Amino acid sequence: MSATFDTNERPDYDKVIQDIADYVLTYDVTSEEALTTARYCLLDTLGCGLLALRFPECTKLLGPVVEGTQVPFGARVPGTDLSLDPVKGAWDIGCIIRWLDYNDTWLAAEWGHPSDNLGAILAVTDHLSQRRVADGEAPFTVIDVLKAMVLAHEIQGVIALENSFNRVGLDHVLLVRVASTAVAAKLMGGNREQIMAAVSHAWVDGSALRTYRHAPNAGSRKSWAAGDATSRAVKLADMAMRGEMGVPGALSAPQWGFYDVSFSKTNRDQQVKPEGKRQLTFSQEYGSYVMENVLFKVSFPAEFHAQTAAEAAVKLHDQVKDRLQDIDRIVIHTHESAIRIISKVGDLANPADRDHCLQYMTAVPLAFGNLIAEHYEDDFHRDNPIIDQLRGKMEVVEEPRFTREYLEADKRSIANAIQVFFKDGSNTEQVTVEYPLGHRRRRDEAKPELEKKFAANLATRFTAGRSEAILALFKDPQRLHDMPVHRFMGQFVIA
Repeated sequence: MSATFDTNERPDYDKVIQDIADYVLTYDVTSEEALTTARYCLLDTLGCGLLALRFPECTKLLGPVVEGTQVPFGARVPGTDLSLDPVKGAWDIGCIIRWLDYNDTWLAAEWGHPSDNLGAILAVTDHLSQRRVADGEAPFTVIDVLKAMVLAHEIQGVIALENSFNRVGLDHVLLVRVASTAVAAKLMGGNREQIMAAVSHAWVDGSALRTYRHAPNAGSRKSWAAGDATSRAVKLADMAMRGEMGVPGALSAPQWGFYDVSFSKTNRDQQVKPEGKRQLTFSQEYGSYVMENVLFKVSFPAEFHAQTAAEAAVKLHDQVKDRLQDIDRIVIHTHESAIRIISKVGDLANPADRDHCLQYMTAVPLAFGNLIAEHYEDDFHRDNPIIDQLRGKMEVVEEPRFTREYLEADKRSIANAIQVFFKDGSNTEQVTVEYPLGHRRRRDEAKPELEKKFAANLATRFTAGRSEAILALFKDPQRLHDMPVHRFMGQFVIA
């Protein structure tokens, strides 16, 4: 006889949720490498946001929901005069830092951009620091921001190590929402129960679909999706701090939980079968591994799986620039993830479509010797038909070694190799780049380049004197660490 009722025994919180709460509450960030990398990550991410303000498609989305709204102790949006409530402030900060696909990256079974979490971290700490000072309390300082970044990077990145959301069609910004919710609740003073409640709701929200990142639907939502996730995180953390109850079995509840509804591919018209169920798995505990190993986009505003392809193309530019019309074919050897995410043929509809096309991001530096954000714009694409001509001559081939070493913990390469063949039978050498400039293996080489990138991005919004003062602040770690967050954010305000 079938049951006509559910057994209403409220479970303990899922272990995944408990582990996240315990980590943010108890972990002491002591790794100097992690904190130094976080400083460069903060520098680079803010610069990416400043550069994005040059693009009207981004700036049209910024500002309060109701024009003219005045917010006490508002969260400031770098490079603007906006002062917003922390929920919309997180949205705007998250939007600008992700808009150009130029901030840091994490590649594993799942992909993502851990510095996206700065939308929540900066909005919450800026707002709370101002309020604390007004109440006669000590504000957050920048070292608190850096430690919060390490925590958020770790949550997002460790979950991503073994768990592929993309393979079931889900978008990685789910992990931004989960990580940002946990850290925001901690920054707000949440206790274990409040943090678990907030994180449980982040899982209950489910996930956006990945369709807006892939052909034929790639578009600008991928540029504001992370801002949306951090904004929701701040809202959920705030609700938990007000006493909103959590959902203990958010992941594991049979039929209704995240695992059965979203993470397991099952027939929706049938009862979930045990053999069809997938759960999150973990290969290591939370620490500071992700921040220490995060990838920076130093050279190109391009989806990370194409960074080494663009670098190889730049190296080949001098050999092919005067022979573009003589090219017979271009062979790109790459890894499986690049093929699955960014290899596409056919018309490219918009800038977001182009910066997620392996062939486009290879063709531009082959022809022009560089790849910058403006190269994705409609006008540039329309005025340079050679790009699509070169795309039409490309062959993309999976290299098994590249695929294997992409996932090996002691390598985590993101390799691409390019070779150009001409109509007269001649060819270039095959240029292989296994580790991009932003990889941990090239960290020392990358640091001065990240500073140059930041200086150039500062110059798009501020005077030379102000830019030099901000850069000098980042070069003085102790002064930076001790600076109250609200004063730090004030450095980036446009009056």
